[in-house]
Amino acid sequence: MRFDLSSFGVMALAVASALTTAWWLNHADARGQAHAATPAAVYAPADAPAHGGPAQVLKAADGHYWADALIDGQNGPRAVRVMVDTGASVVVLTPADAARLGLRLGTGDFSATVITASGPVRAAPVALRTVAVSGARVEQVEALVVERGLPHSLLGMSYLGRLSSFSATPVGLTLRP
Repeated sequence: MRFDLSSFGVMALAVASALTTAWWLNHADARGQAHAATPAAVYAPADAPAHGGPAQVLKAADGHYWADALIDGQNGPRAVRVMVDTGASVVVLTPADAARLGLRLGTGDFSATVITASGPVRAAPVALRTVAVSGARVEQVEALVVERGLPHSLLGMSYLGRLSSFSATPVGLTLRP
């Protein structure tokens, strides 16, 4: 059996997404901890509907859907390049993107372990004030910051699942609040 680098990357993301989902289901009590990495703020209920206008995300030449998400962290809103991943149960940030958002995470914040194709990786649960893609905005979004091993941040179902709908065509995705 032969794998090229692209196939390995897709497989790694699929495994990471599935294991992240399993971790969240088994560690529901960590959700209370998720807000600890972000100083106290007024959050909308986690099931609050998305708002704003529809967003269009075009398919890139690599076959993935990439978006510039405006994420409100401790340093105010910042654009973060994310790959849309319907297989990821939550938004997942790289350490570099988390730092740009002002999320100051210590060793103790990495209280979760997710199993990826590259092996176990420690992760820190966080709550993001808002995540918006071209106006399709969701408040209080659960996310994970992985300690290492992720080449780019992922826009997962903790954002996508709060939209009224999203649909894919061969050209792009439409996100509807």
